[in-house]
Amino acid sequence: MGAIGERRHFERGLDTERWREGEVATQKNQRLLDSPGCSDIEERKAMKEAMKKRSGTSIGVARDGSISALGAIFVYLISGLFLSVGFAVARNIFFVDLVSDPSQTLFILWSIEFPVVAIVYSFLRKAPEKCSWSKAVGRSVLGLVSGTFMNALGAIALGAPIGMQYLPKTIHWSFLMSVFTFVPATAVFGASWTDWHRAFASMKPSGNTEYMIVIPAYGAIVGGWFGAWPMPLDWERPWQDWPICVGYGAIGGYIVGQILSLSMMFLFRKHKNLKVA
Repeated sequence: MGAIGERRHFERGLDTERWREGEVATQKNQRLLDSPGCSDIEERKAMKEAMKKRSGTSIGVARDGSISALGAIFVYLISGLFLSVGFAVARNIFFVDLVSDPSQTLFILWSIEFPVVAIVYSFLRKAPEKCSWSKAVGRSVLGLVSGTFMNALGAIALGAPIGMQYLPKTIHWSFLMSVFTFVPATAVFGASWTDWHRAFASMKPSGNTEYMIVIPAYGAIVGGWFGAWPMPLDWERPWQDWPICVGYGAIGGYIVGQILSLSMMFLFRKHKNLKVA
């Protein structure tokens, strides 16, 4: 019995000692948390995180590649401005237009518009911490070439005329269509098949950036398709020749798509605000 009593007394003493050690450790940790140095460090970390979330460029582009509706308007204005510059250069410097010389006019349009689209949309790239801006621009070039090939195949499959006299027109029209459809997506998505499928195939774009990519792209395709309607008619107008009316239709559809995408941005923003309220 004496041995059992001594053992119990020893165990009680051991538990008491462990409890005291735990209390001392807790008090030390609390003193560290309450110290001014620790508080300053935590405040600095919180401030840095807040600055990262709020920081962005002057056109409303955040570090994570998202963009505000105001930033989207700015991007569209730049895109439209340089498209207008392309038409002005073709008419006033080279004295051509889509009717008189479709090949040269389309070449001027896409060669002026492409650098602007590639540079601007590369700022909106996904996962900017993993993909540099220069890498996004580089994959935009690949998107331009691959998109040209895909658009040319699609046009020929849908009835675009085949022949050496039409080849330059088809190539330059396909380059312009690639600028409207493939270049923004390759700059932002890269080779992410998940994003491509969700945005284009499933038609489920998420966020303002994806609205800026998907809706104008589909607008250019639908506009080009509607623009092709007058081609087989026997009006015998010069603008009915390939790819004049299709080019005008694609440009018009692209602009309409930009307007629709802005409307969607403001509509969903209002819907979100109503949900929060």
